[in-house]
Amino acid sequence: MISVTDLRNGTKVEMDGGLWECVDYQHQKIGRGGAKMVAKFRNLETGSIVERSFNATEKLQDIFIEYRQMSFLYGDADEYTFMDLETFEQPVLTRSQIGDGSRFLKENTEVTVDYYGGKPLKVTLPNVVELTIVETDPGVRGDTVSGGSKPAKLESGAVVNVPLFIEQGEVIRVDTRSGDYLGRA
Repeated sequence: MISVTDLRNGTKVEMDGGLWECVDYQHQKIGRGGAKMVAKFRNLETGSIVERSFNATEKLQDIFIEYRQMSFLYGDADEYTFMDLETFEQPVLTRSQIGDGSRFLKENTEVTVDYYGGKPLKVTLPNVVELTIVETDPGVRGDTVSGGSKPAKLESGAVVNVPLFIEQGEVIRVDTRSGDYLGRA
């Protein structure tokens, strides 16, 4: 059990029959009354967000998450096959378990998979990946006054905005959390 005053961002708990991750918390002390905690939780299975208030004396059931290092092998439509780097098992995960980051997956990308009770919950990609541009329009000098960008299709199928001087075939670095271009590799 964990006291609600010990909640921090990323703390994972079990409440209301589901698995939740704390994404925001605030300690409130009101006049002569007792203190209370207001926290936002994200459901680890559905992704929904809920806000709850607790008395400072309440306790929640914390959970043990197992983190496994895996390598992405290949994807078929809506299913993605990974390989556990320790046991060499090959679990198949769906696009909903991976989230929006699935568009940046390429073969042999190492990821972290969160497991609870032998069941995969969430896939965490590296913050930065290097991908090759397979299709983009040529940049024309003098198109813009300052900066400017154009869409570029990457080898993983994702489309990101890149500066005009970037050409097809170049390897670029992309932030997997926001989908932003970071620079040449």
